[in-house]
Amino acid sequence: MRKRTKRLLSGIAVAAGAVGTVGAIVMKKSKERRADSSPARGVWARPGMQVVFRAELMPGRDSSERVFRVTELLPSGRVLLDGVAGEHNEKEFEAVRF
Repeated sequence: MRKRTKRLLSGIAVAAGAVGTVGAIVMKKSKERRADSSPARGVWARPGMQVVFRAELMPGRDSSERVFRVTELLPSGRVLLDGVAGEHNEKEFEAVRF
């Protein structure tokens, strides 16, 4: 190959790499914007929702005595309950039945 041909091919290779890099950055930013605009996934409780503590955490109480209402959902994923002190996480409650 001539020197001129080698330079042309190496220039094309560098340009292709740059285009690929820019494309990857644009795709990543697009994905981040979509995630921010979509409703929160993985939210297991909402304010006003009733939750039931697991029986192991409140032994000797009937399930109707273990029901509490969510007053606030914290950014950490924990909740504040009406009538119970402290923050509580999802593992402390029974699974939601539909």
